Order: sequence, then structure tokens, then C-alpha cells
Amino acid sequence: MIQDIAPLQLDNSYKKKVPHAGSRMLGFGERTVYLEYNGELQFLTYEQWKDYNENVLGREVPPCVYLFSIGEEEYFLTEIGADTKIGEFRFYKMFDVRAMQPKERVLVAATAWHLFVWYRDNQFCGRCGEKLVHSETQRMLQCPCCTNMVFPKIAPAVIVGVTHGDKILMTKYAGREYKRYALIAGFTEIGETAEETVKREVMEEVGLAVKNIRYYKSQPWGFDSNLLLGYFCELAEEEEIHLDEEELSVAEWVDYHDVPEDREKLSLTHEMMTYFKEQRRR
Repeated sequence: MIQDIAPLQLDNSYKKKVPHAGSRMLGFGERTVYLEYNGELQFLTYEQWKDYNENVLGREVPPCVYLFSIGEEEYFLTEIGADTKIGEFRFYKMFDVRAMQPKERVLVAATAWHLFVWYRDNQFCGRCGEKLVHSETQRMLQCPCCTNMVFPKIAPAVIVGVTHGDKILMTKYAGREYKRYALIAGFTEIGETAEETVKREVMEEVGLAVKNIRYYKSQPWGFDSNLLLGYFCELAEEEEIHLDEEELSVAEWVDYHDVPEDREKLSLTHEMMTYFKEQRRR
């Protein structure tokens, strides 16, 4: 999955740092990220960014916020304008980053996007309206007036592998950019357990009751600010599928022999499909 980058490791602990020449700079637009890709995903170095600002634009480097590190590389968030032209760097759609290599830099893009969206959407205090400021000691925004504390948004959601003997229920989203097979998924609501979310989402999206709900694995999914919780469950009663056409365009039972190959090896969804296929083969 996207987080499986061993022997490298993501260090997401907050530190007050300034970039050095080799630090990597992340800049985002509307669902886009600034990078270079010629078979290998690369982000701007601070040296390149500093040279462009000082020698091309004749200005100081915009503010840089430390994000995290992976291995020896440190990553910072900065503001990169839509018309910025540095070598072969340009803005790519976040959706296209999924197919890029190496995987640890796909994780960088997704996690940095997660933080960018949080910073972008939390500039003012929701309690009193004052401008929020960065904490000096932790990953937090705080109001200097009323001391309201704002932490990164992480939305829990379930991925559900509904099985029935040798078959698994596979779906396709309605009206989304992602066109491949997926599993039933949905956000956990207020006052609801993850297991209750599983039952509710399956009933809402395909009209089926399930039983024997069991946890599989979790995954951070920064593309949508989510923490995904994977569950398998079994069909409780043989009923006809009643499709929620606002959410799904397809929902069908697929024999394990016909489960498609996981080409990306990034998502919890496709790892669960592969796991089911391998377990039925035994």
C-alpha cells in the first residue's frame, strides 16, 4: 500500500525547521502538485526555488512550512504560482500522481496535499474569527485571541469487502474520475462505530444485510484527508442488489478467479481484493 515504503520511514513529528539547499519544496494548485516526472518523480529543491525567486523574480523566497521527512529528505510546503517555469517542472493532477514512481514520493505528495488542504481551509478561527497562527511546538494552528486549537483534519472511513462464498462484491463509483473497480466505502458518522458504518454503508449503497464483520487493516489516504479502515464481512441473506445510483454506477458479484490484478499496489481497496483472491485459492 502507499505507506509501505520500508526500509524508508515517514517521520511526521512536527519540528520547527528552516529549509537547506537540498530540502524538497511542495506547492499545490487546484487538485494539482508541482513536480517533474521523467519516469521518476522529483520535487524542487530549496536551492532551485531560492535561485528562481531571487534571480528570476527578484524577490525573497515565500514562507516555507516544515511538513515531514522520509529517510534523509526533508519536505516543506511553499506557495508556487501557476505560471512558475523551472526546467521541466510543472503542475500535474493529483490523480495522475498515483501511477508515478517511486512509491515513497507518491506518499510524499499525498501526505503533503493532506496538510496543504488543512492549512488552506483553516486560516481563521471558527470561534472568534481571528487569524490563526502556527504553533511553535506541535502540528497545530491556534487563535492568539481565544486560544482555540485546530489540529489536522483526519476523516475516518471504511472500506468493505462483502463476500459470499467464492465471490466478492465489487463496485464502480458514479461520476468520479476513478473508473476502476472498487469496494463499498463510506465515512463514519457522529456517534457511530466503524462496524456500524460497515452495516449502514452496505445497506445504503446496495441494499444488502451483512454479518461476521471483521477488521482487516488500516491506511492513511492523504488524497482525501482520510484514515481508511478495512473490513471484511459476509452476506447475511441472499437478496437482490438495489443500487444507489447517486453513489455507484456498478455493483456486482465477482468470482475470485476474475478479480483484476492490482497494478498500482497503493490502495487498501485493491490489497483487500487481492487478499480475498489469494485466500480463496488456498
